[in-house]
Parts: sequence; structure tokens; C-alpha cells
Amino acid sequence: MSETSRGPLAGLKVVEFAGIGPGPHVAMLLADMGAEVVRIEREGSRPMNPVVERARHRVQIDVKSEEGRAFCGDACRHADVVVEGFRPGVMERLGLGPDELLAANPRLVYARMTGWGQEGPLAQVAGHDLNYIAVTGALDAIGRAGELPVPPQNLVGDFGGGSLYCALGILAALYERERSGRGQVVDAAIVDGVTSLMSFFSGLPESAIRAKARGHGLLGGAAHFYRCYTCKDGLEISVGAIEPQFYAELCERAGAPDALRQGQMDPAGWDAKAADMAALFATKTQAQWCELLEGTDACFAPVVPLDQARAHPHMAARGAYVEHGGRWHPAPAPRFGRTPGAIRDSAGDGAAVVARWQEAA
Repeated sequence: MSETSRGPLAGLKVVEFAGIGPGPHVAMLLADMGAEVVRIEREGSRPMNPVVERARHRVQIDVKSEEGRAFCGDACRHADVVVEGFRPGVMERLGLGPDELLAANPRLVYARMTGWGQEGPLAQVAGHDLNYIAVTGALDAIGRAGELPVPPQNLVGDFGGGSLYCALGILAALYERERSGRGQVVDAAIVDGVTSLMSFFSGLPESAIRAKARGHGLLGGAAHFYRCYTCKDGLEISVGAIEPQFYAELCERAGAPDALRQGQMDPAGWDAKAADMAALFATKTQAQWCELLEGTDACFAPVVPLDQARAHPHMAARGAYVEHGGRWHPAPAPRFGRTPGAIRDSAGDGAAVVARWQEAA
């Protein structure tokens, strides 16, 4: 394998302290881009998610033991990046906090992935994705009018505001290290990342696009031209024809009645038009609507279950899923023209990798 085919982060050495949720996803992203990741796990642990935990060199050790702490300290002294997701103070009590490790390895980028952050009144309490996005204002907007908010799986918090921002912080710190020669701590808190994700809405005045009431904004599902509908066969489709020219094309190709073609942006008529559009889309099967609308500027797509997504023609053409080791994996993202990432096998012995790092130092 040529150097350029190993990914843009080839040669980067990462120590991951095993956790759940966004921390392992950070390490997966770095590994897909070519980083060499040693995952430190509790003794007796088994992989929870073979997709997210791919491309790791594993070592199981008791980090509370003297031997375990010594091993972890040696690994971090030879690493470029550390990723940990414990509550504030846990790593310090183990003697593996940023002060100790940066003193031993001043070039280390020490990434701390948490929900609440390293300080604040909630920093030490338990929480999950739903709680983090609740206090940011993101959850309040998700759902139908008059109903409770709908949990958006854990995409918005753990991964959108969590692992992706953590990975961005790591790469920014590595870039800055090229100038200063010094590493630093990256405090990646989900509440911070989700707040940043909400910038578009925070910056908008209250309007038909950003309505304060749940389910009343254009992007919140109130508009008849930006929501999902059920087809004749019970399958579902999505329409997102916001711009007038795209909405006109949707109406023309769908054979919409005149009542639907007028007054697109008048919120007062959205409920009635949604009922008319629901009746229209119930006249054909999902496949028939795909034949009429997919591949046009009607801003249309079928609602595809996750286990069928790889077979969608566009996803298949892009190779969005890759079969590896008898399992379908999401392909590495984003894509690079000269140094593409790749899905790699877990090599197993993390202790041997750390020993190699030490010999090469």
C-alpha cells in the first residue's frame, strides 16, 4: 500500500480510552483517515459495535493498577493524540490527566469528550444525548405542534455536536502544533457543539422559517412542501421543495390541483394544503412517485430504512457502504482525492504497537 493510499492522517498515533457513544466515533473517524489507534479497554471487555470500533489495536488492562497506569503513561508519552470521555477528574485521579501527560509529552493533543464539559454546575452529573440537546434549545424545536419533542436518535448530540466537533478540535490543535510545537487540551462538550450547530436558527429573527412554537416553523414540519407523506402502499416519501421554482416543478410533475399551486409561502394555508398534498400522494405507490419525481428538481426522495439504504441507486453508485470482513460498513467520510481513507482490520495487539512507538522514538 502506498503512503498516499493510507489516508491523510497516516503516521498519526492515537491513544483511545474506551468508552461509549461519541468517543469511539472520534477514534473511528481518525482511524479511517489513516491514524494508528491504540484502544485501551477494561479487562474482559468485548467489542460493543464492530463498525464504530473498527481499525483498532486493542489492549486490555486495569488502568487503576500501578502496571496499568504505567503502561498508559508510556503509551501517551509516545502518542500525538489522546481521546478520553470520562467525567471530569477521573483521569486526574489516575495520574493520567492533561497536566501530567502534557508535562511528559508537550506535543500531545489531549481531547476530552463529554456531554456537559469540564466545568459548570452539571459537569459532574450523569446525562445522555437527549439531556444535552434539551438544554441547548435544539430538542424543543423537534416534533409536531401540541406534542412532546421527538428524540432524534442520538445524531444531534453525541455525533453532530459531539464527535464531529471533537474531531475538528483535534485537527485544529494538530495544525496549530505545527507552528508552536506544543499540544493542548481540547474540551469537546456536546452542549457546546450543539449550541454551535444551532447558529443558523439563533441568527434568524422569528419568522415562518424560525417559529418559536414547536412544529410551526417551515423547517420544523409545518410547511406542506417540507415534510413527509404516506403513499398508497404505506411506504413514505419526503418533499423539500422550498424555492418557488422547485415547488412549481413538484406541483407540475405530481399533477397537483390549482389550490396547491397558489400561495405556497402563506403559513395560514399550510395545514389545508398539507391535507390536500397528503391526499395527492396517497394516490400512488412509493415506486410510482419515484418514477415521476426522483432525479428531478422537485426536491424529492423516498424514505429509505437504514438496512436498505446501501441499495438505493445513488448510495450504491457512490459506494456509500463498503463490505468488509463479512459486514457492511459506512464508507470513510469525507473523501480525499489524493490520500483516500480506507476501512482497515483491527490488528489486535495494542501493546505491541506501543512497544513499536517506543522503539521508534
